[in-house]
Amino acid sequence: MRWRGLAVVALAMTSGYALGVSAIPPALGTLVAPAPAVATRTEPDPRPAAATSDEATSELTADERRTVQIFRQASASVVHVANLALRQDLLSFDVLKIQQGTGSGFVWDTNGHIVTNFHVIDGGATFKVRLADQSEYPATLVGYAANKDLAVLKVAAPAGKLVPLPLGASGRLRVGQTVLAVGNPFGLDHSLTVGVVSAVGRELRSPGGRRIYDVIQTDAAINPGNSGGPLLDSSGRLIGVNSAIYSPSGAWAGIGFAIPVDVMKRLVPQLIAHRRPIVPGIGIVALPESMGQRNRLEGVVVQDVIPGSPAARSGLEGLRRGRGGGALVGDQIVAINGKRVQTFDDLLYVFEQEGVGAVVELTVMRRGEKRTLRVPLVAME
Repeated sequence: MRWRGLAVVALAMTSGYALGVSAIPPALGTLVAPAPAVATRTEPDPRPAAATSDEATSELTADERRTVQIFRQASASVVHVANLALRQDLLSFDVLKIQQGTGSGFVWDTNGHIVTNFHVIDGGATFKVRLADQSEYPATLVGYAANKDLAVLKVAAPAGKLVPLPLGASGRLRVGQTVLAVGNPFGLDHSLTVGVVSAVGRELRSPGGRRIYDVIQTDAAINPGNSGGPLLDSSGRLIGVNSAIYSPSGAWAGIGFAIPVDVMKRLVPQLIAHRRPIVPGIGIVALPESMGQRNRLEGVVVQDVIPGSPAARSGLEGLRRGRGGGALVGDQIVAINGKRVQTFDDLLYVFEQEGVGAVVELTVMRRGEKRTLRVPLVAME
């Protein structure tokens, strides 16, 4: 799986230069008669008149009419996001704004909040958002969650121009149901592709390095520039944000991925209120997965316990030094709430599902003996 950054497609236009032809003036005193008028006659146009919008729509099937209606409604919410970086001119030393990428986004609320992918805005110094009516606004970065590939921008646009998308639910999606992806692929405004949910419960590696769980897989075409745009269900409700494609060639190959809306429902309000995600935890540092696998250790190996944390109060133990100077393994978390865990991402996923304030049940292996601990979740810095 490769993460594809935003591709900027420059459409080169060939400029034609017409040769100027100067007419030679007639000799002095010579009269130039005007060209005679050519008599014309208007014939009736044999072609039928173009159908009106209502007439054209009436010729569509019920499914086509629904798709057209959903696209019209969603287009009012979809925006174009430009990522601008600052570069210093080597000759003049002036600081210039250079567009380094573009993508899509959508209106979250009438307060001007725009949701997009983190990788759309990553590395940008300033941002521009173009609304559906082609009006452009500078955007400020409100907050981001690199580990979920989500970001929130804000524009000072009138509330009347901001049309939020209705929210659906991603937890009830079924393979085979129709989905629609709207965005700006290759910089082309408001393009629609239609497909189905081809798989659920997929995992992606985020730009922040962590796994993203419950990712939606779809065969609706998602190309560079679609990133950050909405994935909709057949009722026009938001169910995901288009984020990545799997492609050996770099172009769409039938497999696209979207971050589920259930993650957005939890994270976007946090980003708006706190500028960062609120991460639940118990106060441990986990041993890197590679070291645990190398030593054939099961579950999440506790490397260290933060003093005063819920983990410390519950009696969890980290690594300790043996008599010969080597490290002795303390606790290994092998399950949480009865579900087996193998990686720290597995652990964090359950923490995030439960939320701050919840009490989780840890199954811990210590020197060959298994025991159960109940530990409260707190917000970690």
